[in-house]
Amino acid sequence: MTKYLDSLTGLLNHKAMEKHVQEKIGQDEQVALAMIDVDHFLEVNQILGSEAGDQVLRQLAAVLKEEPGAEAYRVSGDEFALVLEGATLEQAFLQMERFRAKIEASADVFQLPQEHRITVTVGVAQYPRDGKTESALRRAASAALVSAKEIGRNQVALPPNEEMVMKSCYYPSTNVRRLKSLAEQLNKKESALLREALDDLLRKYDRSEVARKSKHPGHS
Repeated sequence: MTKYLDSLTGLLNHKAMEKHVQEKIGQDEQVALAMIDVDHFLEVNQILGSEAGDQVLRQLAAVLKEEPGAEAYRVSGDEFALVLEGATLEQAFLQMERFRAKIEASADVFQLPQEHRITVTVGVAQYPRDGKTESALRRAASAALVSAKEIGRNQVALPPNEEMVMKSCYYPSTNVRRLKSLAEQLNKKESALLREALDDLLRKYDRSEVARKSKHPGHS
């Protein structure tokens, strides 16, 4: 088993990840693959030194190990992966969005200067939806990762032919067409605009809740 172990982080390596995914696909069980990159990691190495960089990788590995229902791997360099057994694409996306936010809020864990705050970019794909073999699924997740980087990093993205429209939600076709048109005008992805709208919505209701509590202290 030592040949499958990454000596720096203690995580299993890419060969073990490939084997795991192949087994799940061979059993025809749905499985999601999330490819995870540390944003601007080269700068950490260049400015703070390789020892600081190695510490970031070890600390991120420790956080990855805690992720529920997932097996963590170090793929290469600053690239990691999570295999989520039994997860739909929607479930995997939502879990990775929570993970991304957790890393963004974990400055105390990495103990780096504010200007080198650690964030991650994630690409998510799912079998059988996005690939029928391990290599096809890995390519889809990697393509999603590249797409997330193009949006601006510190993002979670699905394979390029998909948009962040959850199957549990249904939008009028006129709204979908307007969204597509707006995305083309702004040269942005539809998923980026949907996330922007969701952030605005949450901020709006957060402010409303604060205002309500300030007017009615002591009421829940």
